[in-house]
Amino acid sequence: MAKKAKDVKEKSIEDRIWDSANKLRGNLTASEYQNVVLGLVFLKYISDCFEKRYNELVEEGDGFEEDRDEYTAEHVFWVPQDARWNVIASKAHSPEIGQVIDHALEEIGRENPRLKKVMPNNYSRPEIDKIRLGEVVEIFDNMDMHAQGEGIDLFGRVYEYCLQNFAAETQSSGGEFYTPSCIVRTIVEVLQPFEGRVYDPACGSGGMFVQSAKFVQQHQGNLRNVTIYG
Repeated sequence: MAKKAKDVKEKSIEDRIWDSANKLRGNLTASEYQNVVLGLVFLKYISDCFEKRYNELVEEGDGFEEDRDEYTAEHVFWVPQDARWNVIASKAHSPEIGQVIDHALEEIGRENPRLKKVMPNNYSRPEIDKIRLGEVVEIFDNMDMHAQGEGIDLFGRVYEYCLQNFAAETQSSGGEFYTPSCIVRTIVEVLQPFEGRVYDPACGSGGMFVQSAKFVQQHQGNLRNVTIYG
């Protein structure tokens, strides 16, 4: 019963994110608004992870909630004050919401070298309707991408769900841009990656790596025996 309730909650988050994507239809093609939405998914996930760690430090009461090392030590990306989600959400209905998001992404990339030039930006471009963008931000504001401690599993599921739907929108039925997870799982089952390097030259969203990790865990293997390269 608990598992069923959990699945319903996750599906609800997925549906709400897809609803947010539909709000951006209009001047943007499916391939364009998928980047807008997936960028916000990633930004919200980073922000929620940061907020979770921030609240933990506040509860500890040692005054380290603004100590960057307390986050990086727990593999949490450091988010500068003016790039935090509460700042973005407070400007959701401002004409400058695109600039606010761009600034947040730039600041996070600057503070976290691994994310530099990885996070998308240019949310302030004229093609994006700022009223609709603000509505999308508002939808995201009511989600917890770190819900019930599920963390990366929930994030990965939402991301995969979005990619699958965007692939359908762009009619990439041949798998040119997205390989269905059932096919990836089959490949992983054949490869049985218990050790060594998993190489995916066109890794895209990293589905091969995620499925490989799940395979190792399901068969009681050791993830430390596997490295990935894409």
